Amino acid sequence: MRASTDTAAPALEGRGLQSPAYGVPSPGLLARADRGFARFLAQHTEAQDDRAGGGEDPKR
Repeated sequence: MRASTDTAAPALEGRGLQSPAYGVPSPGLLARADRGFARFLAQHTEAQDDRAGGGEDPKR
């Protein structure tokens, strides 16, 4: 027995359950990455390295 194929059925399109912006970083994420990269490229002195807390928020 052959399975019937409906040639008039529309082809599956789209992304399914993914949103259209899937994989696109948010503007807030890009801004935070830019700040982190600028901090990484900045020149550090010994006085900056001895700060209490290390400059990062440990709660994140």
